Amino acid sequence: MAEIVTLAEAIGELVADGDVVALEGFTHLIPTAAGHEIIRQGRRDLTLVRMTPDIVYDQLIGAGCARKLVFSWGGNPGVGSLHRFRDAVQHSWPVPLEIEEHSHAGMANRYVAGASGLPFAVLRGYVGTDLPSVTATIKPITCPFTGEQLTAVPALNPDVTVIHAQRADRAGNVQLWGLLGVQKEAVLAARRSLVTVEEVVDELTPVPGAIVLPSWAVTKVAEVPGGAHPSYAQGYSERDNAYYAAWDAIGRDREEFANWLRQVREEVPA
Repeated sequence: MAEIVTLAEAIGELVADGDVVALEGFTHLIPTAAGHEIIRQGRRDLTLVRMTPDIVYDQLIGAGCARKLVFSWGGNPGVGSLHRFRDAVQHSWPVPLEIEEHSHAGMANRYVAGASGLPFAVLRGYVGTDLPSVTATIKPITCPFTGEQLTAVPALNPDVTVIHAQRADRAGNVQLWGLLGVQKEAVLAARRSLVTVEEVVDELTPVPGAIVLPSWAVTKVAEVPGGAHPSYAQGYSERDNAYYAAWDAIGRDREEFANWLRQVREEVPA
């Protein structure tokens, strides 16, 4: 059953050097505070996984936490490039970064396969793209029933999945609603999981469109109000568009980024 702990305790117990770590969230409920705690605790050699890595992955990469990124689009939404990501790929700064690129559909299907206990997923995808020629984890497969040429991608089973949600009850059941990505599948596919939440409540009341991750599927829960900032948590906070715009200048310059990184490392964890 899920254990309710502090954010610092959760990261300290769940995330180790060399782990495969997924911090999932699609525009909404991005677990930024957890990413910053990974930076503060100085984790290294991580394989970071995410469908749409945005600025929290830029920050993790710039802080030297990652050796590899498995992804399906990377950018600062509505603003432009991720400059720490670009610097790592082009100039190996602060450390070299290996990349494994997929499509959104490919990544989603990989999580579903992982959550289902299957070794790989099959889809009609990647046709007409160059990705199979540069990504070793994309392979052609022939349907044994129709002879149709399809594509296979291996299951994703992160060592740790981290997501943010609106609330959890004191037994560790987690409730989230609004714009969802692959949070459910990513948690169920993982060996260990952390959910940061806006609040811990006595009882989860029904919300239209909400899903519940049962306590047995979650390893740790940490109460971190505002833990998705600068993204948003429906019903609790608004997206901080100015933060995304300001990040472009910070991420573009190594010295400015170093100043930002120093501040994050000095913050008191939740």
